[in-house]
Amino acid sequence: MKKQITFLFSLFVAILSAQDNTNTSIATKYAETITAEDMREDLTILASDALEGRETGTRGQKMAAAYIRAHFEELGLQAPVIDGDKMSYYQDVKLKTSKPGEVYLKVGGKKLTNLKEFLYYGDAQNTEEITSEVVFVGGGSEKEFDAVDVEGKIILFVNPNRRERGVILKRAKERGVYTALAVRSLDDEEFNTLLARYSGFFARESMSLDVEGDIESDEEASGMFYVSPTIAGEILGKSFDDLTKAIDDFNTGKVKALKRIKSKKVSYKIDFISKKILSENVLGYLEGSDLKEELLVITSHYDHLGIKNGKIYNGADDDGSGTVAVMDIAEAFVKAKADGNGPRRSILFMTVTAEEKGLLGSEFYADNPIFSLESTVADLNIDMIGRIDDRELESQDYVSLVGADKLSTELHEISEQMNKMHTNLFLDYTFNDVNHPERIYYRSDHWNFAKNGIPVIFYTTGSHPDYHKSTDTVEKIEFELMTRRTKLVFYTAWEIVNRDKRLVVDKKMDSNVKR
Repeated sequence: MKKQITFLFSLFVAILSAQDNTNTSIATKYAETITAEDMREDLTILASDALEGRETGTRGQKMAAAYIRAHFEELGLQAPVIDGDKMSYYQDVKLKTSKPGEVYLKVGGKKLTNLKEFLYYGDAQNTEEITSEVVFVGGGSEKEFDAVDVEGKIILFVNPNRRERGVILKRAKERGVYTALAVRSLDDEEFNTLLARYSGFFARESMSLDVEGDIESDEEASGMFYVSPTIAGEILGKSFDDLTKAIDDFNTGKVKALKRIKSKKVSYKIDFISKKILSENVLGYLEGSDLKEELLVITSHYDHLGIKNGKIYNGADDDGSGTVAVMDIAEAFVKAKADGNGPRRSILFMTVTAEEKGLLGSEFYADNPIFSLESTVADLNIDMIGRIDDRELESQDYVSLVGADKLSTELHEISEQMNKMHTNLFLDYTFNDVNHPERIYYRSDHWNFAKNGIPVIFYTTGSHPDYHKSTDTVEKIEFELMTRRTKLVFYTAWEIVNRDKRLVVDKKMDSNVKR
């Protein structure tokens, strides 16, 4: 009897092993349809001068969207977006551009000019001139807010900590503050350096989602005026030393220290020049079989920087490389399904717009998902996989991975396993460190999935001398290496969509983390 049980067990293991080998050979068959030649052909078109750098909202971006849509349609992917009485491959993304117009502060009889004597940072809104009292809230802690009456007033606080300033602004909104005056530099020399460094940046036209009702009312703080220590003192009729002493006194138990800084009145006006833009995410849907209600999303961004000073920024690596990878992975899965080897889970292939403007296309999708985020098992995001950067790594046959272990241990293990079985790349995790100064985890489209609790892997190779320059062109792409990197994404996707159980999310997003 014992020998019989042993034989049956061995037979069972052998059957499972045979099944695994069969599944592996099937996956390999379709991975081999991803070729350097196909990628070169598509990228040569997407990163050509004819597409004018694919800047969001421009003719070139819309030409790129049309090319990707035609590819998805030719493959036979479903158009998943409801557009009136038909279905579309486009998810319209409403955007707006804004740049500062007349923005000023009036202190006493003096009118201060934005970008020269202060910096306004916040929502692109428009107000008439508003006059109100300025109340000193010290360093802006909750305890300091509780010590003074702030509702319907302007607050002034001193705090050099970037993360804390965001919390302070949120606290101000909740308490009905008009707006906030912030001192982030502890002397005027440091503030003047800040002005010189950032005034050009704040003067630029910026882009954001055009969402109805996203402009705060006049009764809520919606931005900050960064002012110098001297101007802060002038506003409240005290020296800056008096203000910092009041903070110290309050923190050592003198509860009336902030109230002794008497409120004063100032006036301000915020006026931004805005225009509306319509852009598109491009989506192609492949329905799964027995687990079709669950969804894997594979993303890249297809926009780039357009034309600057007469030069076309083709964005071959950023992110033409990721875009053609998504296109070729889609083709491989479609071929598999045509042969009766389709995925068990459904797959959404999505190239998003406006990544270069602040991850706006993926943010719009996350806010308006075509398929519920609850049914989305993971996002595999590809951005810049066509080059070799200038870091000294163990091997140049590498890809940098970010995020795989942040929410799901299983996803990281699958990624490692697929690489060992199929692609044998050196997996670099330098950027996966949340303390890495470049903060890559928060800087591409996967973040808009991760922040919603969806496991992600971000595939990249890091920066290079041509990053965000007109010299990011097709002839510099390492197509054979890019193909291997793309195959790793394919194999990982194959395993995710065909495994019996959904990926387990066994880690929580740090609620204190801000992008």
